[in-house]
Amino acid sequence: MTQSYNIAVEDGIATVTLNRPEVLNAINDSIIFPLIEDLEKIAQDPAIRVVILTGAGRAFSAGGDVKAMKGNANPMSYEDRVGLLRRRHELSRVLYEFPKVTIAMVNGVAAGAGFALSLACDFRLAARSAKFVTSFVTVGFAGDFGGTYFLTRLLGPSKAKELFLTSEKLDAERALSLGIVSKVVEDDALVAETRAFARTFADGAVLAHGYIKRNFRAAETGTLQDVLDLEAFHQIRLAVSEDHTEAVNAFQEKRRPVFKGR
Repeated sequence: MTQSYNIAVEDGIATVTLNRPEVLNAINDSIIFPLIEDLEKIAQDPAIRVVILTGAGRAFSAGGDVKAMKGNANPMSYEDRVGLLRRRHELSRVLYEFPKVTIAMVNGVAAGAGFALSLACDFRLAARSAKFVTSFVTVGFAGDFGGTYFLTRLLGPSKAKELFLTSEKLDAERALSLGIVSKVVEDDALVAETRAFARTFADGAVLAHGYIKRNFRAAETGTLQDVLDLEAFHQIRLAVSEDHTEAVNAFQEKRRPVFKGR
């Protein structure tokens, strides 16, 4: 039986590849729950500094497995179904709150929940052939996996609402112009370009990356007072870190710092 996803680690970069190409990497429980556990382990592994999320074959992820959806025929109670879906949604939260840099390497279509998972990452690099679409309304759904949250904060409520209500299909260049993706590259250069991008973070101040991400999460919903308090705490925490000492020494010695994440 083919594994539903693969994790390859090389030089501090973990590449997670969704591996159901026969269904365009539609996500199901064989991906969601084991991947949540693996990501939580990676978060604690000092040898891994960056995570790349991508899909096997010609898609990033087509989203939920529509063929497996049973609608009202599902024998579970309403409450149990809500609880199960909410537990599935933890995959988006884990990606979004991940203490290290996460990059979605979008090699093809990213639709529905697959689109949402790409939005949960810090950055999205897209192949020129990539496509983005919310998809939910086309199957009579309102959206899940945090797509409305992420897209609203990325584009603002009006544009995010438009993309959900119209299910407009965005090509890579259109996604770039809206600010959904950071960079569009030729299909055959996507892996090399993404790894080079990831390398800049893997060689960087990984401890500071985590605190920077916390600051920005607070900035999305908190007051200025909240953010100033958190920035002060994080700045002083980093001031006593080995990485900061190394950076100061490297600056004085006119060399590149070697960060160790502590």
